[in-house]
Amino acid sequence: MNIAAKMTYNVAQDQRFLDAALRLARKHQGLTGTNPSVACVIVSQTNFGAKIVGSGVTAKGGRPHAEPPALAESGELAKGATAYVTLEPCAHHGKTPPCAQNLIDSGVARVVTAVMDPDNRVNGKGHQMLIDAGVEVTQMDGGIAVQRVMQGYLKARTSSRPFVTLKIAMGEDGLMGSTQEGNLKISGKASSLQTHLHRARHDAILVGSGTALFDDPNLDCRLPGLENRSPIRVILDEKSKLEETATVISSALATPTIVVSPITAPQEWRQMLARNSVQHQVCEIEDGRIALPELMDDLAAKGIQSVMVEGGARIAESFLKEDLVDEIVIHVGGNPDKPETSDQAVYAPFNANNFPAGFELKQTLKFGEDTSLRLRKKS
Repeated sequence: MNIAAKMTYNVAQDQRFLDAALRLARKHQGLTGTNPSVACVIVSQTNFGAKIVGSGVTAKGGRPHAEPPALAESGELAKGATAYVTLEPCAHHGKTPPCAQNLIDSGVARVVTAVMDPDNRVNGKGHQMLIDAGVEVTQMDGGIAVQRVMQGYLKARTSSRPFVTLKIAMGEDGLMGSTQEGNLKISGKASSLQTHLHRARHDAILVGSGTALFDDPNLDCRLPGLENRSPIRVILDEKSKLEETATVISSALATPTIVVSPITAPQEWRQMLARNSVQHQVCEIEDGRIALPELMDDLAAKGIQSVMVEGGARIAESFLKEDLVDEIVIHVGGNPDKPETSDQAVYAPFNANNFPAGFELKQTLKFGEDTSLRLRKKS
């Protein structure tokens, strides 16, 4: 136990540097495969106060982990320093030594983490390895920040399904679209850009074939500099309605696309998908509709840890009914368009003033005239 570190550091300072590490971890979110994007910040005390002397983030593809590059950058300055790591350092031997051992060998006096690793190979063993070596360990509550950065990984390690975010744009009364030709403009430009950022942070984006045919969307990330962060597109099509001219089909070579339909889908139609580099995922059908729980299991088996559902009212209702939604992001348009007639209006299964049961408001943001609400399932 390092008494000097205890005397020098305080909770506010710990939170500040841990928050900095969590921001750094977002740099490679969605790019580290089945490993989480973890960040490590090495902080040393100087005559001028605490100073970051090294930092690292999990590399693209998942290796190396965050600790080795952070320790390499800090060098001798790591001795007696504090390492702020967004996830409990690993304790198991793989292709490289455990990160907990790397921290011990560097001579750090203290390690502060945001969350324990639920992986059975770690799950407290990394912390214990540090403690046994005389390194002081403090685990803090990373709160919503750590959930947003590692939500997919944490869900995958504690269940057989991916983390599901339901994203809906609506008016305050729940209006989210219409049956008329063309789309209703619900959200402003700032909210739309936020949607693209949400996409970049998920492994997959999911819609129904109705949305893919009626709106013909790209379903990609078009933020400058983040075009390579487009998620896998998952299209539910139990009746094999998608056509070769649909954008999600014709652009599948550039953006990986999975079309989900039953084994009874016509062979000629499946050949069309294959010809366009679209992966066909066979699904189970229950009461004439795709069995969503089983589909989520199948997607998790493919390594997909987070799914952003952007479908229409029917898909939103189905995911909520099956209790598959972990988070809801609602963009409430401040000045939405209206359908030509009231009978053309399509409403969400809830509105901005009446949340689904079992969810609580965690964050409210303003984007121009729009309001963004983030709801989380109650634990």
